[in-house]
Amino acid sequence: MQRLRDLIPPGVSRIDLLAPPFSGHLHPVLALGRALSSRYQVRIVSTRGAVTRIHAAGFTALALPGDYDGPLEAVANPQYAVKSHPVRLWRQFRGVVGLLKQFADELEVLWRHEGKPDLAIADFTLPVVGEVCRRLAIPWWTSLPSPCVLETPDGAPAYCGGLMPAQNRWQRVGHFIQRKKVRFFKQAVFWLFRDAIRQAGIDHLYRADGSESVYSPTRILALGEADFEFPRRWPAAVRFIGPALYTPPLDAPAPPFKVGKRHVLVTLGTHLDWHKDRVAQAVSTLAATMPEWEFHFTDGNLTGQSVQQNGNFSRIAWVDYDRWLGHYDAVIHHGGAGILWHCLTRHIPALVYPVDYDQFDHAARLEYSGKGGWLRGGIAALERAGERLRQTVER
Repeated sequence: MQRLRDLIPPGVSRIDLLAPPFSGHLHPVLALGRALSSRYQVRIVSTRGAVTRIHAAGFTALALPGDYDGPLEAVANPQYAVKSHPVRLWRQFRGVVGLLKQFADELEVLWRHEGKPDLAIADFTLPVVGEVCRRLAIPWWTSLPSPCVLETPDGAPAYCGGLMPAQNRWQRVGHFIQRKKVRFFKQAVFWLFRDAIRQAGIDHLYRADGSESVYSPTRILALGEADFEFPRRWPAAVRFIGPALYTPPLDAPAPPFKVGKRHVLVTLGTHLDWHKDRVAQAVSTLAATMPEWEFHFTDGNLTGQSVQQNGNFSRIAWVDYDRWLGHYDAVIHHGGAGILWHCLTRHIPALVYPVDYDQFDHAARLEYSGKGGWLRGGIAALERAGERLRQTVER
């Protein structure tokens, strides 16, 4: 995180970091806070549902007073896959738009009451922060755990099923068409919700230079490594500062490790609840074909049941990556940015079973770089992943 500290301009004393309560967004922001706290006064702004984890990380929490946690969970964790389905994406965005103005209004009141920061760094899922900062004359940066989702004038676009780099003219033409489709869809959704979005202070989707207005024009902190991403012309504001990895210390039991056995962790992160029972069943089926290995499937839910065991298969509520990930011989994960980089930095072999959002794009990058395998074929591929798993660990 030295790269982050080197970017902070002179004269900055207080920095506020903002994120929604979801682990994949809050935990990277906490990691940024830990990197900055030795030099700056750091506060974390989120919802009431994030306060326990913020305090566990040792930070001051500024919790917005509104009711956000339930509505946000309903939007971000629907009981179906969103993918690139236009109606489902529209439905999801509609749910978010209803919270934008309230969030912006409460944030402005909070800052006026608690004191403004010298710099605000907001997770990319909080686009209204920029307008509040403009009104209060606060410098604003964006943190981005998944750099692949940025629109660029060339390269493979995200949210199109995990496109690989173009190898010939026709593939480049195909990528051009896909980039136009992504932009057209965003513009259509913006037009449909233009009145509600403008109430939150966002008047346009793209700036005159073609960059996306939801990201800071000054600095976009890409939480990854540039050489892991596919070649493209990045916006001038982008700076790669490396992965931001941290799990706040919370009261959760240790996974049931067994001496002399190989252990595999399977995770879909904290979202995708609609699919977890089915995946757990598939992992149980896979475990039955590999009795010499132990399989742990985590629900990513601190409030869930601690452990359910069936032979060499265990279903666990929560696994602290910082404490326990290094005990696993391999991981099967969904392609979330957090677990992806946790595995890469610890050199833990991984197979990716992408389900939704940008997970297919991360799977493509892992496979292309030779740093992980992409399990194609859905549940059936997961059930039959034994040989792929053995090859991945022994490679």
